[in-house]
Amino acid sequence: MNEKKRIEIDKPEGKLGILIPGLGAVATTFIAGVFLIRKGLGRPFGSLTQMGTIRLGRRDQKQFPLIKDVVPLADLKDLVFGAWDIFEDNAYEVAKKAGVLSRDDIEPVKKELEAIKPMKAVFDNEYVRKLDGPNKKKARNKYELAQMLMEDIEEFKKQNKVQRLVTIWCASTEVYRKPTKVHSSLKKFEEGLKRNSREIAPSQIYAYASLMSGVPFINGSPNMACDIDAIVELALSKHLPIAGKDFKTGQTLMKTILAPGLKARLLGLDGWFSTNILGNRDGEVLDDPGSFKSKEVSKLSVLDTILQPDLYPELYGDFTHKVRIEYYPPRGDNKEGWDNIDIFGWLGYPMQIKVNFLCRDSILAAPVVLDLVLFMDLAQRAHMAGIQEWLSFYFKSPQVKKGLYPEHDLFIQQMKLKNTLRYMIGEDLITHLGWDYYKAEYERD
Repeated sequence: MNEKKRIEIDKPEGKLGILIPGLGAVATTFIAGVFLIRKGLGRPFGSLTQMGTIRLGRRDQKQFPLIKDVVPLADLKDLVFGAWDIFEDNAYEVAKKAGVLSRDDIEPVKKELEAIKPMKAVFDNEYVRKLDGPNKKKARNKYELAQMLMEDIEEFKKQNKVQRLVTIWCASTEVYRKPTKVHSSLKKFEEGLKRNSREIAPSQIYAYASLMSGVPFINGSPNMACDIDAIVELALSKHLPIAGKDFKTGQTLMKTILAPGLKARLLGLDGWFSTNILGNRDGEVLDDPGSFKSKEVSKLSVLDTILQPDLYPELYGDFTHKVRIEYYPPRGDNKEGWDNIDIFGWLGYPMQIKVNFLCRDSILAAPVVLDLVLFMDLAQRAHMAGIQEWLSFYFKSPQVKKGLYPEHDLFIQQMKLKNTLRYMIGEDLITHLGWDYYKAEYERD
């Protein structure tokens, strides 16, 4: 083990609090799943932290331990859950209404779910127009709302005797906005909170309140939450990690698997048409053009970065990329995504790929949420501050440092994540060069 590369990581002692803005289908599927896994009634399929392995050392040494056996992650038994939501239903009631999990999976953890009752939420109909509910905070301005969230966090910490906390946004997609002057520095942002600036979204208030309370923040939606200068400045000043944005689950997951394959074989692209139907609360919110715009921008950004049309203009310089999302209530949480991909190969001859992905949105998102909160807790115990680009594996639109382009290729993202873990525990990084296995043969010849 290379001691020069070791990062000092505090032990995961005591309870870890998970605070969730948005107690909906994703959140309750995640929470119920953790409770079921604790009881031995379910398996954490899809979770890298629970089931993934990591290669250590040379291939001929054949060392492939579970990640959780060599990286000091919090144990599932130590997780404690809290949430905010505009509706008053407890997690059990929400899980039943969401219809993601069967009754057979919900009832064994009914008691635990009923104990999770949402705190009053910070909400603004200007940012989410298709929903409204009674369980909302009221204050003279947004600065007071932030202070109220900080009080919630402190109270949750005391009542549940947790040693550490992570906040992960699982609430609805807010309408599309671009950064303005109020987002350009922490000072201007705090001034904007006090004067009740319309440019400050609820998700940004949660990010601010969490970081001010010493809590890392993860943005699971396409909102402009922690990817603004003010919040990055705050995270660095508090020496806390942030990450985002937009959980990579269904159709975009497939794009980040397929597009690298097309580019690797230098197959050209004429067009990629994507459409989705879904009927959950997320679909209802995205039926609003403003909220859909946020999602569209996040989804559209993937292909350009992977395919690099500036480097390969003949192959990818003029392709059409369209994304559609349709709200269709009968589908519920079982999202269906269709992709029509028009490609061309040798001498320009056209071909097509058709993908029909009948997925379950919250089932795909739940292990992503688990991995992110455990890795973000690891980051805070390793004293890693600011943007955690190594977690881009889990996001549609990864947040990166200004001046860098985001890496969307799922396989490069996975390598980045696992090499970061190797670096943290003092192991050699894996480059897949392989030269050393054959070097003696070359030299002999």
